[in-house]
Amino acid sequence: MEEEATSAPVAAGTLREPAHRVSPRAIRMWTVHALIGMVLLLAGQIAWWILADDPRIWHWVVGALWLVLGGGYAIIMPRWRYHVHRWEATSEAIYTQRGWLSQERRIAPISRVQTVDLKRGPITQLFRLASVTVTTASAAGPLEIEGLDVQEARRLVDALTAAAAAETGDAT
Repeated sequence: MEEEATSAPVAAGTLREPAHRVSPRAIRMWTVHALIGMVLLLAGQIAWWILADDPRIWHWVVGALWLVLGGGYAIIMPRWRYHVHRWEATSEAIYTQRGWLSQERRIAPISRVQTVDLKRGPITQLFRLASVTVTTASAAGPLEIEGLDVQEARRLVDALTAAAAAETGDAT
């Protein structure tokens, strides 16, 4: 006789994979950030070329190495981050998962939420995206969700603000 598999109930605050992905446009935003870094490295490489009296072969070797590593970073990192980055807000908690080489998954109970901020830098605005930062009474620091569609980010900020205001806890 085969036994039916049963799973234990998921307790509130269980560390699990959040349900929602960030916007697919975040891939392009993270790619632009990586390319900006590559341009800055190229500027440093050019300055080194102009100012140094080293044999030129070292300039070519270092330049080729940076081009391969930077190009790989600009291609791989944004897609990997999109695969990893997730978020979810429930009536009980906010869940986040982020990173690419070093990954982090966190839960913050709504009762611990102190502030909710929406941030949009120039590149983020270009892609109609935003970041939401949730500050809690935690030594681990704030939770940040990068790469959200700006309208979705505004709805999340409104929902978290309302949920935190309705919470009777003291957020400490």
